[in-house]
Amino acid sequence: MTDRPVFPPTAPPPRAVTPGLYLTATPIGNLRDMTLRALDVLAAADVVLAEDTRVTAKLLAAYGLKARLERCDDHASARAAETAVARIAAGEVVALVSDAGTPLVSDPGYVVARAVIAAGLPVHPIPGASSLLAALCLAGLPADRVLFEGFLPPRSAARKAVLEGLRPGRQTLVFFESGPRLADSLADMAEVLGDRPAAVTRELTKLYEEAVRGTLGELAVDPRCRAPKGEIVIVVGPGEAETATEADIDAALIEALTRLPPGEAAAEISKALNLPRKPLYQRALALKGRG
Repeated sequence: MTDRPVFPPTAPPPRAVTPGLYLTATPIGNLRDMTLRALDVLAAADVVLAEDTRVTAKLLAAYGLKARLERCDDHASARAAETAVARIAAGEVVALVSDAGTPLVSDPGYVVARAVIAAGLPVHPIPGASSLLAALCLAGLPADRVLFEGFLPPRSAARKAVLEGLRPGRQTLVFFESGPRLADSLADMAEVLGDRPAAVTRELTKLYEEAVRGTLGELAVDPRCRAPKGEIVIVVGPGEAETATEADIDAALIEALTRLPPGEAAAEISKALNLPRKPLYQRALALKGRG
């Protein structure tokens, strides 16, 4: 039995890499998660804007690539933006990478992308590895409505204030967190959001990949969540829907009627409160007539 080829012999040929900014995803741990298209872009790039040039140099070396590297972290993004606009306008290819994963997702690069867009120059996403999506798939929680919050504040009072604003939502929440703050963050989540189902994912795609599942209260006291090492993504399931009172419904309709006609106001509140539209429309007409 012969070994299978590394790539299918019928793989599509590469396309030409035309001038523009390429937001290029890189592996979050497993180097084999690099896409063929990302390799094409990095090989063709006249310059690669990198969060940390040392990290990106190691990545390029792993694939036998060489490229001009320039720094693009939080302190150098304005200069990197000027570089990108000038080079692309001159007909060059500029790649933007973070240390791992997809640029602009809690990583530097937003300033560069906005500048290139404002200059009317082409921007292309090169999709690939993302700890956000990997954790969402691994958590086993609803993924039809998702809110990505990124990193919460480091101090408990500020963290609880942010969580309080997220509490009424009926969507799955995704957070990034560091190991030393993990247990405290989980405890604050349990206190503010309630004991929702959740998952703590760590070292995604790497050798010691792990997903710890349970309620927020259980995870807050789980020994595995006591200052673990590695990159951490927390996924929290949606809370249970609360039944709206008549006063809540009237208040929501009255506010909506300041902006919308009765039919549209009823439709908006029907979706927001998960209630049938017809009785809401009748109530909106009554409230409109009362006014």
